[in-house]
Amino acid sequence: MCADIKNEPDVILIGAGIMSATLGMFLKELMPEVKINIYERLDRAAAESSDAWNNAGTGHSAFCELNYTPELPNGEIDTAKALKIANSFEESKQFWTYLVEKGRITNPKEFVNSIPHMSFVWGKNNVDYLKKRYDALQQFPLFEGMEYSEDKAEIKQWAPLIMEGREGKEPVAATRMQIGTDVNFGELTRDMLEWLTAQEGVNVYFGHEVKKLRRSKGRKGQWKLKIKDLDTGDKHKVYSKFVFIGAGGGSLPLLEKADIPEGEGYGGFPVSGQWLRCTNEEVIQKHHAKVYGKASVGAPPMSVPHIDTRMINGKKELLFGPYAGFSTKFLKHGSYFDLPLSIKANNIGPMLAAGYHNLSLTKYLIEQVTQSREDRLEALKEYLPDAKMEDWELETAGQRVQVIKKDPKEGGKLEFGTEVITSADGSLAALLGASPGASTAVSIMLDLMGRCFPEKMQSAEWQEKLSGMIPSFGKLLNDNPQLLYKVRQHADEMLDLHSLQLA
Repeated sequence: MCADIKNEPDVILIGAGIMSATLGMFLKELMPEVKINIYERLDRAAAESSDAWNNAGTGHSAFCELNYTPELPNGEIDTAKALKIANSFEESKQFWTYLVEKGRITNPKEFVNSIPHMSFVWGKNNVDYLKKRYDALQQFPLFEGMEYSEDKAEIKQWAPLIMEGREGKEPVAATRMQIGTDVNFGELTRDMLEWLTAQEGVNVYFGHEVKKLRRSKGRKGQWKLKIKDLDTGDKHKVYSKFVFIGAGGGSLPLLEKADIPEGEGYGGFPVSGQWLRCTNEEVIQKHHAKVYGKASVGAPPMSVPHIDTRMINGKKELLFGPYAGFSTKFLKHGSYFDLPLSIKANNIGPMLAAGYHNLSLTKYLIEQVTQSREDRLEALKEYLPDAKMEDWELETAGQRVQVIKKDPKEGGKLEFGTEVITSADGSLAALLGASPGASTAVSIMLDLMGRCFPEKMQSAEWQEKLSGMIPSFGKLLNDNPQLLYKVRQHADEMLDLHSLQLA
């Protein structure tokens, strides 16, 4: 039997991660009377992609991630993606500042802390690239305060561990942004959901899985969902006018069940990951930065190697990686049948074409999967020459599902990033993809609401409320340096972050 749940929500959010929490906060602020149901198959919030141990946590702001600033064939640096991500991260900080000001979140130190962001390279070609990147970013207010050095002694002051034991005359270079942050998106998600669930009309159901999702035939303009209580086995039907699929790697199968034309042709390619976690407290305390290098040929963006200081559950941690791998699971707690069951008649062509055009990725993943303990140590020693394996242990990270979509030229294309798919009537939205998702969640949800609630987004009431939450709403901060300085200073004060000292 499948019974109807009595409370009929206006909004259903699938997945209790950073995306659903962010959208839920926005909608409850904009429409206080809205009724929201959140369904999560696991027994707690943010246990998949949003969890600090499952990759999310850097606070991607394009300060140090070199894959956001590729070098073009003519030798110029493409800064477009870096500017977009940096602007988006500032929007996220403004929204979090608003939540702190309004008492929605009481202790920002639990989820955000100042950690310098560094890029570090070696070898003449890479040094030349980093200098060009630094020069290209200097013209933009969003990157003001970035430091550049080829001086080994100065770089050692910034990050001692990466220079200790580094012998020879090979040139090195580094950039540093002292206003970088570390964000624990798991904590942030749980903070937001704690406030949301205390509000009238908001219900979170843990241990509940959405088994079916389709347009209702009997209730025009509504979606019909079949929900299974994983503890009791009971099944219920729920109806709603708006559904958001924010289930991380689990979003693609649900999008396929929704059977909307806009979702046709999308596929997913799962990539698993592992970290080396430092267990030596002395080593952990000697490093205080997020240091990103250049990715190997064929590596997906999430696998850009970095030696990463993080604050997790109030404790300083040091991670290196991630080491990429392959699994047919779409979720860390998923099924090995996830990938084969996601292959449909409308997406097999794009998936095969994307595979053909990304043979270097396949080769890279095979190399990563077959790595030995000694191979991992050698990769770590490229960043920390004096590293000892007894100071590190291997940890399993999260699953990421890279988006595959139709492409008129290549047949299928592998997308490195996030993709929002919405139905024509705006009643359903799904988020696919990976990095830098969590860090840009606010911008992604603003875009989503613009598609799904276009009239409300254009109303004077919503415009005024959104400008109150995000002072730069509708503006590009890079074109408004005075506004940028103002919102950064206020965010730094409210979130207790390091401020940029202007001359």
